[in-house]
Amino acid sequence: MRKSLVGQKAAADYLDFSEATLERDRWRGGEIPYIRVGPRSIKYDLNELDIYLETKTVKKEIMNHG
Repeated sequence: MRKSLVGQKAAADYLDFSEATLERDRWRGGEIPYIRVGPRSIKYDLNELDIYLETKTVKKEIMNHG
């Protein structure tokens, strides 16, 4: 699988977050996956962001009233 790497602005747009939210998440050691490609260069893999979103998706349990 080829990695689709994007910068912080594109990742923020993709997630519908602010860039500040991504920066805070990195600073706090949060859950949003990123790749450090240099001392000041951060990239995000769109495939990893999709997985992150899947883990945050709340799914309702369907109750069976048999």
